[in-house]
Amino acid sequence: MTDNLLIKVSTSGVAEITLNRPDVHNAFNAEVIRQLKEAFDNLGARDDVRVIILKAAGRSFSAGADLGWMKDAANWSVDDNLSDAGRLSAMLDTFNSCPKPTIAMVQGAAFGGGVGLIACADIALATSQAKFALSEVRLGILPATISPYVVAAIGPRHARRYFQTAERFSAEEAHRINLIHEVVEDEAQLQARADAVIAELLKGAPQAQAASKKLVSDVNGREIDPILRRETAELIAKHRTGPEGQEGLKAFFEKRSPHWASEK
Repeated sequence: MTDNLLIKVSTSGVAEITLNRPDVHNAFNAEVIRQLKEAFDNLGARDDVRVIILKAAGRSFSAGADLGWMKDAANWSVDDNLSDAGRLSAMLDTFNSCPKPTIAMVQGAAFGGGVGLIACADIALATSQAKFALSEVRLGILPATISPYVVAAIGPRHARRYFQTAERFSAEEAHRINLIHEVVEDEAQLQARADAVIAELLKGAPQAQAASKKLVSDVNGREIDPILRRETAELIAKHRTGPEGQEGLKAFFEKRSPHWASEK
């Protein structure tokens, strides 16, 4: 892994991925996209990893696509552009569907694809100084690859505005439209709040957390009919009688921490 990304895993199972291109505001290119996908794949599959943090070095979270990369792409064929966009789409999907709880810690600018990364995270925290924009239309393009995740996060009504105006908006507005869960004053408070959220996540059962994450996408938008009711009843029955369910219930009645919490 090159210095584009800094990766570390603590003894408590917290993995940090730091975007490390502060000189270009952590903009990403084909190589960074490849490395991010590899990192999400590898960390998501590790039994010793409980939580994955995405953060950034320097003044910005991510300015989106690297200018040099975009300049090159303008001269590629449609097929080459399709292959390139497919790799970005695959990276975003890997982050979005990662079985571990994920947190984005946002400071400074988050534009274009940077907003896409935030939308893929389970939990998004930002400083009050953070700024956001979906700026693609000002370059004659559109936020197509990130759109499934951004629309899921902020809803179609807000997307219809910001996809077209490309205007910059504040952390307060990002919170109002549900892109960001919480806004804190500065980077010191950002770290403190992330630490508090991590402490809560480490109390949860890993397999139950992964299944709960998948459950959201499985039930979202579906009619509450006998099929869905049956599926969800079968799911709780499976987990209630499984190893984590048995341990969790036993620990509760014995007034002790379950093994996944007591080991951390």
